[in-house]
Amino acid sequence: MIGYVFLNIAIMIVLLGVLFYMNKKHISFTKRVFTALGLGIIFGLLLQYFYEPGSVAIVKSTDWFSIVGSGYVKFLQMIVMPLVFISILAAFTRLKLTSNIGKISVLIIGILLGTTAIAAAIGITSATVFDLEAVQIEQGDAETSRGVEITEKTGTIQDKMTMPQQIIELIPANPFLDLTGARSTSTISVVIFAAFLGIAYLGVKRKQPEHAEFFAKIVDALHSIIMRVVTLILRLTPYGILAIMTTTVATSDLDAILKLGKFVGASYVALIVMFLIHLLLLMIAGLNPITYLRKAFPVLSFAFTARSSAGALPMNIQTQKQLGVSEGIANFAGSFGLSIGQNGCAGIYPAMLAVMIAPTVGIDPLSPSFIATLILIVAISSFGVAGVGGGATFAAILVLSAMDLPVALAGLLISVEPLIDMGRTALNVSGSMTSGLLTSKITHDLDKDQYNETSVKLDTEM
Repeated sequence: MIGYVFLNIAIMIVLLGVLFYMNKKHISFTKRVFTALGLGIIFGLLLQYFYEPGSVAIVKSTDWFSIVGSGYVKFLQMIVMPLVFISILAAFTRLKLTSNIGKISVLIIGILLGTTAIAAAIGITSATVFDLEAVQIEQGDAETSRGVEITEKTGTIQDKMTMPQQIIELIPANPFLDLTGARSTSTISVVIFAAFLGIAYLGVKRKQPEHAEFFAKIVDALHSIIMRVVTLILRLTPYGILAIMTTTVATSDLDAILKLGKFVGASYVALIVMFLIHLLLLMIAGLNPITYLRKAFPVLSFAFTARSSAGALPMNIQTQKQLGVSEGIANFAGSFGLSIGQNGCAGIYPAMLAVMIAPTVGIDPLSPSFIATLILIVAISSFGVAGVGGGATFAAILVLSAMDLPVALAGLLISVEPLIDMGRTALNVSGSMTSGLLTSKITHDLDKDQYNETSVKLDTEM
């Protein structure tokens, strides 16, 4: 068995070497990401074919693969807080955010919540068209165990966080703690802290310009260093995607996916429709959706494979800048999008579960009152997910509890969660970038020439 593990590791090293060779030949970043995605899928399927699911060879091999995959994600998470903090602050010192900060924040949050409401409506429609019902879900031991665990914890979670308390959680009582990412709301708290420092800088600039100038130089120097670190990390993206995708495919439970294929299919139909709506909104705003697709592909591919909106934040911000969004708005949109108005996790998913569960307790899921209430609760709860953390499952718990529906189903889809979560995460990231683009367009801050620029330079021009 050890020999097979060494063979698998050797194959992975060869594939990483192929990507390194492509880099040396100056093949475009997007093509390398696409190649890594394809190689990861193929290698993962081969591992599934030659070994038994959950075999020692796959477990030990993917454990070694995680040095590249999980290591890459950790590097991205390492830079998230410094990037958000220094970029927001630099936006003030470089006069990119001044009196418009309130309008920008309201627009970004409004677009995130609005698109989440639309996503909920799409989730309701998809669940109805595919005739999904909770009784169709087959429960194995793992699913049943998780359902019981979630049911037991729901009361504690709901008692702990009311809506006002969730809002208060966003305020940084200890900004140094939030800079460590210790809380689920840390990112937004860091944004708020950096904005306060930026506003203070503007006040000092009027009264003590020499002190403000010295501070601006420090911020500018730190910004240059942090952005260089981001550049170094993002150049590792193809290697990270290869390892992550291989592990995801190799460890997926294909039998469970086939059994729950109807739910998986309905979920992806809803996710794709919502993504098309993102493109439609951009087209209505006068922006070419094809250009958006081409430039957003690397970050959406990473979000899809890594299932981490936080890990995708550096690429998210850089992609928005490549699309002509100013640095300040890009940071606000990317940071708020981590915890507010996630179209996939907090929009589509909870709405689908609610429609599936409603008939089991004698509620007509197609009644206008139920649909209107569900969409409203989904939109409001998507703002509160940051208060409890836990992604799609906790978003579903909040919505189902608010609708007085049983919450156990949120734990009965454990076998297909990774597969669906890939699409949800990509949609979440697309939603945050769309909010940044639309906000820039509304505030007349979008650089149309940069948006229409044909080249994608995420790995070299930062």
